[in-house]
Amino acid sequence: MELIDIGANLTHESFASDFSQVIEDAKNANISHIMLTGTDLETSLAAQALSAANPSMHSSTAGFHPHVASTCDDAAFAEIARLSAGNYVVAVGETGLDYNRNFSSKSDQLTAFERHLELASDVNKPMFLHQREAHEDFYRLLAQYRDKLIGGVVHCFTDNEAALKDYLNLDMYIGVTGWICDERRGLDLQRITPMIPLDRLLIETDAPYLLPRNLGSKPKNRRNEPKYLVSVLEKVAECYQVTPEVIAKATTNNAKRLFNLDF
Repeated sequence: MELIDIGANLTHESFASDFSQVIEDAKNANISHIMLTGTDLETSLAAQALSAANPSMHSSTAGFHPHVASTCDDAAFAEIARLSAGNYVVAVGETGLDYNRNFSSKSDQLTAFERHLELASDVNKPMFLHQREAHEDFYRLLAQYRDKLIGGVVHCFTDNEAALKDYLNLDMYIGVTGWICDERRGLDLQRITPMIPLDRLLIETDAPYLLPRNLGSKPKNRRNEPKYLVSVLEKVAECYQVTPEVIAKATTNNAKRLFNLDF
């Protein structure tokens, strides 16, 4: 069984001391490839460098998370554009809108998101998308640019059934994380996830965040990491009422197709 983690923030400081062990543990859990998420210029550069050093195990994204959209000035975005047009970067993002916390103003978020949409259409690479409590504006812009895009994934999907149907109608892929393993706040996601066609489903950890709550033994540091993708896989398979092997095969093939992974 082969698994691909399409979203892990392994440039996070919590992995600085044991990165090699984290990768080894992931391999032992049948994780064949890990996409490293770029959320600002620093992490995008670091993720690309790690991918260049080990392209069979890693690829990366490049972009500005909506939380830091206000720092997406012309010079920084030019660097993101350079990275996105080059090797090892397989998607533009993480980008989108987050009105839950508004760490950047709505105006700055909308401007940055549209710049990323334009960039993705220019470099002909898929989008790595983030949306939280901003569906109306997010969907409007995404729909406006959809014909120019080769595709994308709404990463870490946690919204409702109506939003899910909107994204599927735009032929987007949907990324499911350990949120689905939460017996408190993940119940609606558990219900609607089987509505995602198997050829549009992707799985991810979003490490070090969203540690699955269905782990038999949780790490003392509460850090999520790619090896725990297996717990996401098992819960997703339970929701679809199929074997984990069915979900593993579908999501691996989907990741390779969407992100043009060749390893």
